[in-house]
Amino acid sequence: MSGMRTIVGTTGMIAVLGLGYGMWALIAPGEEKRKEMLKNLPESNPMRMEETRKRNALVMQTLKEAAETNENLARGLGRSAK
Repeated sequence: MSGMRTIVGTTGMIAVLGLGYGMWALIAPGEEKRKEMLKNLPESNPMRMEETRKRNALVMQTLKEAAETNENLARGLGRSAK
């Protein structure tokens, strides 16, 4: 009986995995649809990409300045940390 239970359990697991893979294959977009989606991403627009680079540079500059100061801006609203 133990051998039969193992066979049935293994077969069930394989069936569940196969069903999951089959559903994923049906839902996943095809190669043409994937290329179309990549074309429409905001990062594909050069002007938008430059804006993102500038914004990231400003954020990094702000983080660098915040790391170099002794003020606790989050708790003291600009007062020096004690």
